Amino acid sequence: TISGGEPLLQPEFVREVFRQCQKLNIHTALDTSGFPDLTTSKSVLEFVDLVLLDIKSFDPNTYLHVTGVSIEPTLRFAEYLQEINKPTWVRFVLVPHVTDGNENVHQLAKFVSQLTNVEKVEILPFHKLGEYKWHELGYHYELGNTIPPSLEEIEKVKDIFKHYGIKVE
Repeated sequence: TISGGEPLLQPEFVREVFRQCQKLNIHTALDTSGFPDLTTSKSVLEFVDLVLLDIKSFDPNTYLHVTGVSIEPTLRFAEYLQEINKPTWVRFVLVPHVTDGNENVHQLAKFVSQLTNVEKVEILPFHKLGEYKWHELGYHYELGNTIPPSLEEIEKVKDIFKHYGIKVE
């Protein structure tokens, strides 16, 4: 698995690593936001067995706030993965009061349910394990007052995905 940061910002390197792995029959997985240039990404995907696609939010405004970029390239990337039938796991970070809105979760689940190549959705609950890194670097941690979601909140979100016929973990 190659992850980041964003591995597709170094497509030549990632492509070569995966190409060599496949020569040795080593399974390859790419953990990406799907944001970088789709044309460039296509040459990497040729050597990828599984894509772990991070979709932080389906709401365009929330996505922009959380990532600083538009959601459109990520959605186009997801649709392309379906076109080429690339096995994909969608990863959704559940952040209370940021990405957990009912409409946001339903819209994401509806979108994912239309992607026939998606094997499952992984719910990644927000946690505070990396907060200290922000402080050590002298940065303000915007999520400092955010409490991780409860088990009940996580199950509620999982149930929404299940309602759309999606396997969820």
